Amino acid sequence: MKKKISTGNLIAIMAIIAFFTLTIILEQMIAPTDRMNMLLVSLRQGSVFALLAVAMNLLNGFTGLFSLGHAGFMLVGATTYALFTIPYDQRALVFTWFSDSYTIRISFPEVLGNLMGGPGMVLGMLLAIILAGLVAALFAFLVGLPVLRMTSDYLAIATLGFAEIIRAIIMWQGIGTVTNAGNPLRGFVRTADLNITIGGNTYGLVTFTLALLAAICIFIILLLVNSSYGRAFKAIREDEIAAEAMGVNLFKHKQLSFCISSFFVGVGGALLAIFMGTVAPIQFRAAMTYEFLLIVVLGGIGSITGSILGAMLFVFASMWWLRGLDSGVFLGLENITIFGVNLGERVFVSGFRLVVFSVIIMCVVLFFRRGLCGDKELPYYINKWKNFIVHKVKPKSEAGEKNA
Repeated sequence: MKKKISTGNLIAIMAIIAFFTLTIILEQMIAPTDRMNMLLVSLRQGSVFALLAVAMNLLNGFTGLFSLGHAGFMLVGATTYALFTIPYDQRALVFTWFSDSYTIRISFPEVLGNLMGGPGMVLGMLLAIILAGLVAALFAFLVGLPVLRMTSDYLAIATLGFAEIIRAIIMWQGIGTVTNAGNPLRGFVRTADLNITIGGNTYGLVTFTLALLAAICIFIILLLVNSSYGRAFKAIREDEIAAEAMGVNLFKHKQLSFCISSFFVGVGGALLAIFMGTVAPIQFRAAMTYEFLLIVVLGGIGSITGSILGAMLFVFASMWWLRGLDSGVFLGLENITIFGVNLGERVFVSGFRLVVFSVIIMCVVLFFRRGLCGDKELPYYINKWKNFIVHKVKPKSEAGEKNA
């Protein structure tokens, strides 16, 4: 028998289609110099952050493994993507200190572009993104062999140590011919290269492309969570002893969850490299991991919808809505000022928006103890709202019929 699509799932699918349609329309209407371009920038960063938060939630929320190595796997993915997409004629400019001896000399978009034209460049970019995820998953497999036998706080400390170790290794001069020894990697395929030109007119597809790639990855994670493997992950989270008694191989499923999560973190790192335009190890500090942990908690541990909503809220509030606080008054809030060097000169305190944003986060945590969505998904809330509206409207209609 065919399974019917529930009303909640149908409305969720329609909302996703409407979102992508609106994204394409807005990208053609808003110019890069327009003030509203910050909306598109926030959507791009929010889409990438949503994928990274969902990937962390797969491990921390659905499997119950507390890992803090997120930034390390992001760095591995971003570096891998950059190394295999820099055009050959620009490598000498990028590897300034190693211009005569850089090791990696192949660029997937360049090679496939010469063979197949425009589609080859797109295929080369996608191949580099997948490779970024595979390299991150390989590191996760090697790290997981000893680390996943630990529990709780020890696992968090071990993965945090891995993130710092991998950053130090990439910055090591001894392998500078491969990684550029901590110097920024640039010149690879980035957001400006995602626009298309048809008939002399350029159409922006940057926001749509990043959002679509992130959505595909999130959809794959959603399928995994609802599969038998996903149920095994949740069983491990609830009670490891009971899960093992039911025949779940603890180490195998922990390793699987760790590697899959790291794969998508590596893919997210590649998308973040596309968004930022440059890759440098100094950008991937431990504080970045804490940001995504905050997003997961803010949205709801064990909720993919919550991770997406939390990522968008985090990016929009911190990077756009409250930006005015750094230079004056915004939404009735006035920035703190101090006297400058010259008498009477008033200087705004930089970063005041982050103070206000922290207060907002504290309020959300206080009033939503399990996050914005708890452990539920979008279709659940759509069905809940539908039933609420039906029960509110139905008694009124029945009363009207009786009066008639």
